[in-house]
Amino acid sequence: MGRKGWTWRQLEASLPENQMKSIFKAFDTNGDGKLSRKELKVCLKKFGMSFAGFRAWHAIRHIDANGDGMIGEDEIKELIKYAAKWGIIVTT
Repeated sequence: MGRKGWTWRQLEASLPENQMKSIFKAFDTNGDGKLSRKELKVCLKKFGMSFAGFRAWHAIRHIDANGDGMIGEDEIKELIKYAAKWGIIVTT
């Protein structure tokens, strides 16, 4: 249960993995092949997620294996798994 005035919103969607990768890559605005926290935040907001800034920070903190502060091509699969915790269901 959330605090008064707060809404807890969880996205429920079922997307194929390749489509999910394409969506995340579309938010790579500078074209470096990685998602920054800011880019991920914008992506999560577009998905309708509440607390997108916190979720983006939290995701990068848990997924960023090489410590560069970004989610690279090799870490996208982990991002997809992590997104499942928020109600985004990825199908293969």
